[in-house]
Amino acid sequence: MAATGGSIEKCFKETATHLKVKEFYGKVLKKTTDLKTDACVASGPVPAHIRHALNMVHPEVIAKYYGCGLVVPECMEACQVLDLGSGSGRDCYMLSKLVGEKGNVTGIDMTEKLLEVARTYTDYHTKAFGYKAPNIRFVQGYLEALNEAGIEGNAYDICISNGAVNLCPDKKPVLQEAYRVLKEGGELYFSDVYSSGRLTEEIRNSNVLWGECLSGALWWEDLMQLAEEVGFSPPRFVSGAAIKVFNKEMQDILGDFKFLSATYRLFKVPRGAGKPREVVYQGGITGMEESFSLDSQYTFKVNEVVEVDGDVAEILTRSRFSDKFTILPPGGPSQTCGASPKAGAVNPFELIHHRSDVPGSTTGGCCGTQPTGCCN
Repeated sequence: MAATGGSIEKCFKETATHLKVKEFYGKVLKKTTDLKTDACVASGPVPAHIRHALNMVHPEVIAKYYGCGLVVPECMEACQVLDLGSGSGRDCYMLSKLVGEKGNVTGIDMTEKLLEVARTYTDYHTKAFGYKAPNIRFVQGYLEALNEAGIEGNAYDICISNGAVNLCPDKKPVLQEAYRVLKEGGELYFSDVYSSGRLTEEIRNSNVLWGECLSGALWWEDLMQLAEEVGFSPPRFVSGAAIKVFNKEMQDILGDFKFLSATYRLFKVPRGAGKPREVVYQGGITGMEESFSLDSQYTFKVNEVVEVDGDVAEILTRSRFSDKFTILPPGGPSQTCGASPKAGAVNPFELIHHRSDVPGSTTGGCCGTQPTGCCN
């Protein structure tokens, strides 16, 4: 994936928050055990094909990767992927293996030292994967200004991010840029920290809480609103876990606010255009040959008829999953069993409170220890 040609005027300016977070990660935080929350969450077992790819990543790349957990969507073969906040490149190289030689991965990060580590091992991984040429590149830039880094529009099948969006003070430009660079039917699949309400100024201005990824937590309802404003279909809640705060001083500042680490998927498909349909999963997704969980509401078993709401019907019709499903013609007798899931936003705090295990990705990422992307 080549960068856009010609010179691009650089307009984006670092904010005080960017500098504050850089100070925290550069001088205060030395190791992940210094954190005062468990916002760093790696949930569920890792599928064998993902574990194999991760085991092939060079040890130094892994050692200098400050995130945790994994954010790996399904059905990635031959895809064009953009990693928002790629750090030392651990996830990028893993994805490089998963997309195969016909796919391509771009990592963007603002921290040049981490990019140097990532770029050092391009040839190593190209040889390890048996590729004739690299299918990966790394660029320096901010998540709020991908255009200034030469990231093309309508070029990517998938954007992923693991905890980096949280550290950006203004989330809307990040979502706008992700929407711009995605192809029609493309997906933003990302894990981050969310709050039970809109945070106070005291919390938002706390240096330590920014570093802990709590000051930057987005109220989950604001994510719904921002996604609509940008043009994405309604966010689909995949998986999540409650975050515990261990530090008494931080507990006093946070008061009654609650936080969770959650993975959402947002698709660039027409919003509200679809109608409920019956669909059948045909299989064929690596690691999910017998059943596929799109999110916390929908799990599809092979050859089983499932009624989906209009938004999901649009996703399954227009995204990379389209050849994995048969969409039954409307008007025929219903073949589904049981009640149909309700459309609409899921309150993740209520869902996690009532259910000990939330179906979804088996590689739900961390959301709290990654000094990458717009924030380091």
